[in-house]
Amino acid sequence: MKALIVYYSLEGSTKLIAQELKSKLGADVLELVPSKAYPTGKVSKFLFGGKSAVMSETPVLEPYSVDMNAYGTVILGTPVWASRCAPPLRTFLEEQSLLGKKVAAYACAAGKSAGKTFEQFEQLCGGKLVHTELFTAPAEGRDPEKDSKLEKLAAACK
Repeated sequence: MKALIVYYSLEGSTKLIAQELKSKLGADVLELVPSKAYPTGKVSKFLFGGKSAVMSETPVLEPYSVDMNAYGTVILGTPVWASRCAPPLRTFLEEQSLLGKKVAAYACAAGKSAGKTFEQFEQLCGGKLVHTELFTAPAEGRDPEKDSKLEKLAAACK
């Protein structure tokens, strides 16, 4: 069965990894877009995004269409906010059941820790993730560390 990459990206890092992973797996991609955008200013993104993550908010998403029965593997992608997944992923996981699917996840962070992000995904999915990867400030172009992590993630999802 086919793979689906579901992600939210505020400033582009998580989207970059989704696009590179898509080309490695031939996967479909679903970008989650909240109806009310999060601010991107230096202080306001941490204040509003962090509060939203800590409070386990579930923002309303722009309408999307996906037939989860068409996918055997789902890869979740998120920036790390206050050591947690971004709230749009929480909304998606409350709307869609991933039971019986192979689920992997990646997170993008400025620091060296995903915090509680992957534990959160396991709780919201109701099962263990087959693979997780943390990308620290990924950039476009050739990066041996990023490339190695992408290969590991792709291999675990095949």
